[in-house]
Amino acid sequence: MRLPLIPPADLTPDQAPLYEDMKKGIASNFNAFKTITDDSALIGPWNAWLHEPQIGAAVWNLTKVRTAQATLPDAERQIAILVVGAHFDAAYEVYAHIAVAEKDGMTDARLSTLVAGCRPTDLSESEGCAYDVAYALVNGGILPEPCYCRAVEFFGQHGANELIYLVGLYCMVSMTLNGFNVPVPDRQ
Repeated sequence: MRLPLIPPADLTPDQAPLYEDMKKGIASNFNAFKTITDDSALIGPWNAWLHEPQIGAAVWNLTKVRTAQATLPDAERQIAILVVGAHFDAAYEVYAHIAVAEKDGMTDARLSTLVAGCRPTDLSESEGCAYDVAYALVNGGILPEPCYCRAVEFFGQHGANELIYLVGLYCMVSMTLNGFNVPVPDRQ
């Protein structure tokens, strides 16, 4: 890992309020996987965001909005996030969202296929749509019109927008994790 973990006692005045807000949000929304050390330092992308509190606060606020105001079904959200994480081989993201998907009841076979970068054969039409949109976006270029229209058909305009923003957010999370070489807990 390229950035040292920041114990709460070492937080600057700019970092402390962000730390408290992230710790509170993590406890209520990201509790299926390890996010904090025994000495209360945040791990994963949260540690990186603490190192640059202005940028970190902006990304954290977007993360909170995408979580608290989510309208997409959980399975579709996790499929899209796992497509992104697998595409960028973002170890912590894949680790975290496998845990969330398992908690939501996603099968091992589906998880294995997703993290291998393939499209599971057992997806519902709306799950397949989420997969296709995420896959197309992470592979570059303009989202193909049939994928976009299908997303609007399944999720409405707001839901299609949300899906596109979700993929973009998790691309940024993947870049943060990979850029700072953030490890999976217990594999450091």
